[in-house]
Amino acid sequence: MPKISVEIPQELLDDLDDHVGDDGKFVNRSDAIRSSIRKNLDILDEIDARHDRLEDDDE
Repeated sequence: MPKISVEIPQELLDDLDDHVGDDGKFVNRSDAIRSSIRKNLDILDEIDARHDRLEDDDE
């Protein structure tokens, strides 16, 4: 799996960390970030579908 590097504000990282660990929803930061990206892309796909901006896979 490729690795990437991003810079984010400390406040955002602190909020992310609140959801990671034994008491959180995610086992680690990478898991949380992957999940967030997937969810965001799904939302963008839904918006594109509503506006007929999705390309057909057949083309």
